[in-house]
Amino acid sequence: MAETMRAAFIDGKDTLEVRAAELPVPGDGQVRLKVDYVGVCGSDLHYYFEGANGEYAVREPLVPGHELAGRVDSDPSGAWPVGTPVTVHPARFGESVPGVEDAPHLWPGGSYLGSASTWPHTQGAMTEYLIVDERMVRALPSGLSVRRATLAEPLGVALHAVARAGDVAGRRVLVSGAGPIGLLAVVTAQARGAASVTVADVLPEALERAEALGADAVVRVGAEELPREAFDVVLECSGAPAAISAAAAAAVRRGVIVQVGMVPDRALPVNLAPLIAKEVELRGTFRFRDEIDAAIDLLAVRADVESVITHEYGLDDVVEAFATARDGKRSSKVVVAL
Repeated sequence: MAETMRAAFIDGKDTLEVRAAELPVPGDGQVRLKVDYVGVCGSDLHYYFEGANGEYAVREPLVPGHELAGRVDSDPSGAWPVGTPVTVHPARFGESVPGVEDAPHLWPGGSYLGSASTWPHTQGAMTEYLIVDERMVRALPSGLSVRRATLAEPLGVALHAVARAGDVAGRRVLVSGAGPIGLLAVVTAQARGAASVTVADVLPEALERAEALGADAVVRVGAEELPREAFDVVLECSGAPAAISAAAAAAVRRGVIVQVGMVPDRALPVNLAPLIAKEVELRGTFRFRDEIDAAIDLLAVRADVESVITHEYGLDDVVEAFATARDGKRSSKVVVAL
């Protein structure tokens, strides 16, 4: 009889269940990990609460999760000693196309852990054991805990977003939206030498978390006016149409807005007039290429970043974990311990 493990499966909208699955066996070029922690991401929430993330619907049972850390359990090649603490770059890149040869994260045909964008779906990390390609594994440096390393993937997203803005050293940065990615964008802008980092959000609880990470100023949207033409760089992390419009007004002439927060694949009521009048650049950002390596280094020296993790649940309480992660007043990053 095959050995089994436990995993969380999203079977469709509002249907999430922990059940047994067959223990995977690593093949050539693969490593089996014992997963210790998995972060709950916005895409995971969409799959559970809506049955789809954008255009990608759940069409078969999907194991969510792409923010993970754990330890090597088995490596047929012997390159990775059993017990090595690691995190994972969750992407398998597709085929290169002209114009983005240096950006494999934009190549078509790739896959991402815990995603319904492929068929069959690419199963994720909310499982006791996970098989990944050897090249996806990243060892943790001494002093970086496995729990904190769960933030490496979302911090890689923030690092790539800030890189898309260009050199932020000495520049005034606005972070719009103080969810987990927004908080990690604060950390990244600080690390990259921003002159000041201001954070805007509608929730006072989220702004308190930003202040705890050293934000220079906070603006409670709806209760205070966001300064106009005050920021050289805006990292828009909420995806809310009103916030995108506000970012255009807040940016200086020939400033840069990086749209970090995901938006639905449909027309949105966004005021673009300030972008035209001020020659503001609006830039997209998508996941990351190799910034997870820089994220690991940054996490190793910024122990306080672990405060972004506000809640931890066991696998048996995964439904409660998702409900908590959905509530921005109560939580920032929620992790599931396996």
